[in-house]
Amino acid sequence: MRDEQFGPLLMFGAGGVEVEGQRDVAFALAPLSRADAEKMLDATFAGRRLNGFRGAPPADRAAVIDRLLRLSQLVGDFPEIAEIEINPLRVQIEGQGAVAVDARIRLTSNK
Repeated sequence: MRDEQFGPLLMFGAGGVEVEGQRDVAFALAPLSRADAEKMLDATFAGRRLNGFRGAPPADRAAVIDRLLRLSQLVGDFPEIAEIEINPLRVQIEGQGAVAVDARIRLTSNK
């Protein structure tokens, strides 16, 4: 999303009904540094679960960080982007990437 005063704002967290019930989200202003993206993941249970949870293998945390950095760059390069939503982002096991299953981009109207 894009704040009128601060510019592009990125949000990371669990999607679907989980976000409504748990509010497990983190925010950061673009442009993001790698450290900013890592902090966003560490600030949420959804991000910490990428390290492996209840016997599951670690997920590709580096791919999620890469997606956050790319989105940060994209919204900085194109100020007409008002909002991008990726839900879900299917994160594979470590080293195998992440895939946006569904995405929506809302552009500002030119007045």
